[in-house]
Amino acid sequence: MKKDKVIYWTATIIIALFEGLMTALTSQTELAKEGIKHLGYPEYFGNALVVFKILGVLALVIPQVPKRVKEWAYTGFGFNFVFATISHGAVDGINGQTFFSLVVFGILAISYIYYHKLNSNEN
Repeated sequence: MKKDKVIYWTATIIIALFEGLMTALTSQTELAKEGIKHLGYPEYFGNALVVFKILGVLALVIPQVPKRVKEWAYTGFGFNFVFATISHGAVDGINGQTFFSLVVFGILAISYIYYHKLNSNEN
């Protein structure tokens, strides 16, 4: 049980750092704005992503958040990573940046699997 919690929280904290903290700290930089523009998205789309990523991270890391809300957060991040992969692949071709989103998606999957593993043990 302790090993499962360590794996869950490690994966979840990595997601929180990448998608919450890094997003909050860098979203208004010129590099971030140029990145959204480079992919063909309007600036307001990037701003909306920031808001939803931060809300999603809060949903994942706060234990009192209802399970259904956590499920939606996992789903939203999953879509985000899949569509980021598609966007980078379509605009820049296949390269390392294309697959980085899938690596983070894998970390999200570990968090999700262990979230359910821990919750099935509570029943």
